[in-house]
Amino acid sequence: MTHDTIIRIPMKGGVMVDDQQPGPKWRRSTRCANNSCVEVAMAEGSVLVRDSKDPEGRVLTFTPAEWEAFATGIVAGDFTFD
Repeated sequence: MTHDTIIRIPMKGGVMVDDQQPGPKWRRSTRCANNSCVEVAMAEGSVLVRDSKDPEGRVLTFTPAEWEAFATGIVAGDFTFD
């Protein structure tokens, strides 16, 4: 995987990209109707994750390998909240 690759998680809906702001291009699902979602961006070879309700707040940083493992686990159903 290259540093600019984002692992896409299969979902219904699409992805919205904020191209108007300088810096990382934050993405979130088009199904995020009330701005209560997480946003994901690539920057300097890392995957960044933030809360869309608090765009100036803390940002979690993952390596591409960590993000790929997380996304693979989601697709495989490893994270269930029964």
